[in-house]
Amino acid sequence: MSMNIPSGGARAASFGALAAVAAAGSALWVERQARAAERRHQAPHNLVYIDGTRLHYRLVGEGPPVMLVHGNMVDGADFEASGLVDRLARRHQVLVIDRPGFGHSDRPRGVVWTPARQARLLHQAAQTLHVHRPVVVGHSLGTQVAMAMALQDPGSVAGLVLVGGYYWPSLRLDRWMALPAAVPVLGDVLRYTTAAWTARATLDMAIRAMFAPAPVPERFRELLPREMLLRPLQQRSAAEDGRHMVPQARALRKQYDRLRTPLTLIAGAEDHIVSPRQSERLHHQLPHSRLRLLAGVGHMAHHHAHEQICTAIDEALASGQPGLVQPGTVAAVERTAPAASAQAGSPPAAAASLSTAGY
Repeated sequence: MSMNIPSGGARAASFGALAAVAAAGSALWVERQARAAERRHQAPHNLVYIDGTRLHYRLVGEGPPVMLVHGNMVDGADFEASGLVDRLARRHQVLVIDRPGFGHSDRPRGVVWTPARQARLLHQAAQTLHVHRPVVVGHSLGTQVAMAMALQDPGSVAGLVLVGGYYWPSLRLDRWMALPAAVPVLGDVLRYTTAAWTARATLDMAIRAMFAPAPVPERFRELLPREMLLRPLQQRSAAEDGRHMVPQARALRKQYDRLRTPLTLIAGAEDHIVSPRQSERLHHQLPHSRLRLLAGVGHMAHHHAHEQICTAIDEALASGQPGLVQPGTVAAVERTAPAASAQAGSPPAAAASLSTAGY
């Protein structure tokens, strides 16, 4: 009696066919989840088109203008979840924009969306919306966008408040881990197959690492739904921004001495995503800057630093013009009391490197 044993080539072809079917099924499911999330969580505020790019924004309050620029992986709703929008809107006109590819803003292909390119787009958006010469508050990767705005057109920015920023190029494992997802075509395939499942497995860990040692606020989970963060578009945007993070820091550091805008640096002393030493080093580089380090606070320092941010905005506006710092107001390092919600301990190094490229 004879048996037909498949050849090696036939087995490989069978495995290839199964893999193709599995990949197609995964892509279909991922796309369906993304569309369902966008239908369930439609744009809650306003849309504006700038150079063919749709931007989702919220403009509230009256008074001297403030623009909030969010970090990577999240969107403008993070500032709402922190309570900062409501706090600032009592005395200011507040503009919050989802950066390209995040939240309800799109990210056209064919454009290299460096932080500097995003800064030019936000300049145009602010002008279109009649928000003139705001104090720009940037968080994490958003600090690079904010600084680029001040360097591109110093007269259009009344001041900078930079929270948990990345200013000096360094070796970052998370950047190298994210690079394949930023490669055209290959990245698209990954985001609909293996990377889609990896992101789902690591998202909660990454968010906990961002907030550690404090717990993740329930308001954050409500306003930034999990499935919106996991959409392929937002994953692509996060990967591309992560890829540009180190080169942008390398380009910006050559221009730091040109910054004459009133500048306050804020960082969590327990930040394990971006070391607070980044802020300390920039403070020493720019003698006119102010530095606030928050004890017991991690990367999401803007959730805990309302007083420091409001004070920094007031100081920038009081200076009256770019580059003017009143004598005696250059502050030494300030360490605040730990946040009431902070928990002991810090995130493991591995957790800090998952899904946080460029954050």
